[in-house]
Amino acid sequence: MNVSREVVVIGGGIGGLTAAALLTKVGFSVTVLEASREWGGCAGKFNRGKYTFPVGATLGMGFEQGGVHERILRFLGLDVEVQKLSTVMDVHFPHRTLTYYQNRQAHIAYLQKEFKGYENNIMSFYKEVEQIALEVRKLMAHLPILPPKTFAEWRKLVAALEFSSLRLIPHFPQTFSALLKKHGLQGEKDFVHFIDGQLIDSMQTTSASCSLVLACLALDIYHEGAFYVKGGLYQVAEVLQMYIEDYGGKTLKGREAVRIERKDNRWVIHDHRNNAYDAFHVVCNVPIQNLSTILDKDMYMKLTPKLRAKAKLPQWGTYTMYLAIKEEDLPSKLSLFQQILLSEQGVMTEGEHIFVSVSHPNDERRAPQGYRTITASTHIDLTKWQTREAYDQRKKIMEKKMITGIKTLIPHIERAIHQISGAPMAWERFTSRAHGGVGGFPQTLEHALFNSLSHRSGINGLWLCGDTIFPGAGTIGASVSGYHVFQSITEHKYTI
Repeated sequence: MNVSREVVVIGGGIGGLTAAALLTKVGFSVTVLEASREWGGCAGKFNRGKYTFPVGATLGMGFEQGGVHERILRFLGLDVEVQKLSTVMDVHFPHRTLTYYQNRQAHIAYLQKEFKGYENNIMSFYKEVEQIALEVRKLMAHLPILPPKTFAEWRKLVAALEFSSLRLIPHFPQTFSALLKKHGLQGEKDFVHFIDGQLIDSMQTTSASCSLVLACLALDIYHEGAFYVKGGLYQVAEVLQMYIEDYGGKTLKGREAVRIERKDNRWVIHDHRNNAYDAFHVVCNVPIQNLSTILDKDMYMKLTPKLRAKAKLPQWGTYTMYLAIKEEDLPSKLSLFQQILLSEQGVMTEGEHIFVSVSHPNDERRAPQGYRTITASTHIDLTKWQTREAYDQRKKIMEKKMITGIKTLIPHIERAIHQISGAPMAWERFTSRAHGGVGGFPQTLEHALFNSLSHRSGINGLWLCGDTIFPGAGTIGASVSGYHVFQSITEHKYTI
């Protein structure tokens, strides 16, 4: 084995496993170290008796023809069982319920009926959203690396540009609120609240501060395809892990990397069991906030200034509840995905916005016949959870608020067989993420696109992927960041 083809991947989340599987495919010697006992990171799972609970991410995107997951899985010859959704989700306000339809035309027609007097505004609004998203998708089809750092990366970006791409230029410095205002929709409170519900889940922020370009893509992507993944999104992680093992790589759970050091132009990675792993390349599938704990001070200071500056910024957190319930205790015709918006004023955090995922009645990977599992989550501001007193108090408040919110959707929720809470400390313990932060950075103008972080750390042979690296949050973003690492290590010799 050529020593330059030895790679250690730290972290068995979607990004790290994607990079590892792709590198294994083309003949690299790969070892993956995962601190926990499960694969998938924030898209992992845990079990309680006969029930399986997806930890975080639940709604599947990118499995459509040409989607990121579909392309990667096809390149590797793998498959994951998914079901395309015609109804993406139901969105429950205190005073009404709206439905998000996968079919673009049906969705627009439905919203025109729901928002009388705004029919023309909604048509023109979604037409422009679609046009902008189309231009972004044409660019993203080439999976360009942002921000480009090398000649090869610039060349790939320029090659992806078309004349119509120039339409995007005026929108780069704008937030999504500008588009709402342009089409006269900024004053329709429920419509803005509805839009913000989608953006907070995918972009970690709302229309007032979200990058206009990325917001259009986020809103339009549901119409390309939204999917229920049988078992959960951890299935993606597990098929990648099995592929790595089947083709000669090593995947080790319960191996927390505690120190990375440089020796004779090689890397030595030490785990918490005093094992050492030698490699030419190290791929860190960990949040950038964790890097200061595994690199010594001198090495850490060699990271790019931009990377070190962003590593000081806090991430969002999440408060999650996991429940198991009998089928008979659920309302009939309950959609698999729901949003509950509790605030009449459009507040989106600290329990005012709850995303609920219910297992399919025939998904026995998650629950036995006659039972269903539920994952419900809301965004929280981790800076408000820092003291022990504040933490304990907020945990009690959040649990009560979440149950109250879920009860508006599932009146018999108190009959749940399991009720498990996942507060920040649980996330930190399970995923080894500093302070329990999840979801990367909010895609504001400060963090989006050319202001995002490259997978290049600034140190030769040390690579980064995951939700804090472009293109950011979600399994699609994590997968693309892993692909970028693969591209750079292999010097752009392969495409998917």
